[in-house]
Amino acid sequence: MEKLRLGFALCGSYCTFSRVIPQLEKLARIYDVTPIMSENAYSTDTRFGKAEDFAKRITEICGRAPLHTIAQVEPIGPKKLLDLLVVAPCTGNTIAKLASGISDTAVTQAVKSHLRNGRAVIIAVSTNDALAGNAKNIGALLAMNHYYFVPLKQDDPVKKPRSVVAEMERLEETVAEAANGRQIQPIFA
Repeated sequence: MEKLRLGFALCGSYCTFSRVIPQLEKLARIYDVTPIMSENAYSTDTRFGKAEDFAKRITEICGRAPLHTIAQVEPIGPKKLLDLLVVAPCTGNTIAKLASGISDTAVTQAVKSHLRNGRAVIIAVSTNDALAGNAKNIGALLAMNHYYFVPLKQDDPVKKPRSVVAEMERLEETVAEAANGRQIQPIFA
């Protein structure tokens, strides 16, 4: 049996990469993974690591280099290149753009292109303003067809009371449920 084709898009929540990369490794054993990185994730060095090192590691895991431009991801929809698309970590900026129909990055264009075929997009939130300015955008995506969320929780309710992060260790089971058209429950841990 052929493996399902999974797109795995990383946005610039760099502090979350250390929790996302192990999940990508797990998924790459199950699915045929096409990696995608936002332009910022692909090119920005931070205190969490060098962009080149992350891209190299992702290439090793997936057996192919990450797509990182709008032109590279545009064919995803017209050519039906993916069965499922994960965005992990999905920043507040990307969430806001998706909720508003903006497709001006490799990740948002990949989602837009993929959605034209009515296929599942799995969102793994990582944003400091999920319970503030981005609450309405998360709500908008929850109400839209074909979006599925990895269960969310506050990552530090005392020091960062508006910050929410997905339970990345539940990504694999969320993808499996989304592949069958079901939202994993509970959404809020």
